[in-house]
Amino acid sequence: MKKLALLGIAIALTACEENTAYPVPDVIVDPAPPPTNDNLYLVRGYRSADDWCQVTGETAFTVNFLDHTADLVSCPTGSNAAQSLVDMYDARQVAETGGYTVYTIPRK
Repeated sequence: MKKLALLGIAIALTACEENTAYPVPDVIVDPAPPPTNDNLYLVRGYRSADDWCQVTGETAFTVNFLDHTADLVSCPTGSNAAQSLVDMYDARQVAETGGYTVYTIPRK
């Protein structure tokens, strides 16, 4: 009987191990739409990897908005992600281009 109980515990523990060969994502999120022009260089999600609001790098269009004391972030214009960015941070809109709104967010 003890062997059966130990076998059950071993099976339960094995079932708890993460499957790294074929990980299952927690949430499937549609990717943000791409900008409709080349004015923006979108680097990565601002708040998380799948955030529609993206850290924005330097281009000829963004060079005048870059500041070493703030992050430049672009979100699809009118999206829930853009609204939540404004609600969560002291984001100030500086431009719109290619279907995206560009914000500057002071670093803390």
